[in-house]
Amino acid sequence: MAKKNPPYQGFEQGPIRPPSEARSLLIRITRNCPWNRCTFCTIYKREKFSVRPVADVIRDIETVHCHLQKIGELADSTGAIFRRDLGVLAGQTDQDEIEAFNAALNWYVGGMDSIFLQDANSLVIKPDYLVEILEHLKKRFPWISRITSYARSHSLARISDENLLRIKEAGLNRIHVGLETGADELLKLIQKGCTKEMHVKAGIKVKRAGMELSEYIMPGLGGGKLTELHALETADALNQIDPDFIRLRTTTLASDHPLFPEDNETPFVRMTDLEVVKEIKLFINALDGIGSTVKSDHMMNLLQTLEGKLPEDKPVMLNLLEDFLNLPVEQQVLFQVGRRFGFLYKIENLEKDHLKERAEQVCNQLGITQDNVDDIIEKNIRRIL
Repeated sequence: MAKKNPPYQGFEQGPIRPPSEARSLLIRITRNCPWNRCTFCTIYKREKFSVRPVADVIRDIETVHCHLQKIGELADSTGAIFRRDLGVLAGQTDQDEIEAFNAALNWYVGGMDSIFLQDANSLVIKPDYLVEILEHLKKRFPWISRITSYARSHSLARISDENLLRIKEAGLNRIHVGLETGADELLKLIQKGCTKEMHVKAGIKVKRAGMELSEYIMPGLGGGKLTELHALETADALNQIDPDFIRLRTTTLASDHPLFPEDNETPFVRMTDLEVVKEIKLFINALDGIGSTVKSDHMMNLLQTLEGKLPEDKPVMLNLLEDFLNLPVEQQVLFQVGRRFGFLYKIENLEKDHLKERAEQVCNQLGITQDNVDDIIEKNIRRIL
């Protein structure tokens, strides 16, 4: 007897999406993570993985489409909508559809240009199911320019080139992959469930299928003793893949749980901001022969203005890293504090007296010195994780 799907639970959205998908409509295809063993990630640790029935995903799409039509009918000739009219429409919406209404409204305001498929690995479902969902998205929202998803290299490596091309032709045109590191020793320590060779194979498959590829790496993952191995092996993997985007995600732990196994002979030792910047410099310098765009688009990164297209912007990025490394220690501390407490964005902001004075005030209030700045900043970051 065929297994029956559970009854429809209503419109769903998962907990995360990449920062670059902030304006995207979020469509949940799977719940949580099918691997869920990476030591650095705590998002899904107490959650069970499941695949949502295709019929439920289609129903979510239909629900959003319906709300978009109603929202669009409120717009005047310029596309503007009065807040009071939205309030009336929201008041007329059933409570069990409020989440879908809000998703539709946020997407409308964001320009309705892209869609992100959740959760951690949408490519784990059967290709036929994914194609059916993608085709329905294109049917309902034919104007969209981008549909994207997270995917594990392990899953991508197992998909046939034929099926990956089918998925691309159905509308999925960007994949986000958590490469984290290209060092096999580190991949094993963090229980990533794949190897450098698998990362490279998967990345090349995505590019060959004609999809855009974003690869995420974690500066600081080597924990000091493995920093050089991490930087150089990761750069080597990316040199073989040549992804469209290389996105930096500085290693940040939400708790004191061990990143490496406790019996490992090389325990993880958290790196300072200064050490991480030096590692990123080594990494950027080792990138060669590729045309990727480097992005530091995450709030946990110290240098968020680090960005550029390879190879032409490589000197610019290296110069930015040198600018921080060449600051007097006192200035480095002030910038760290200003960045982590949210009022300094780039190194040049230190030239503004009122911002510099604010950083000095925070240091005085919290007793921050060059010896304890990284510890105090880490405690502050953990409060918001």
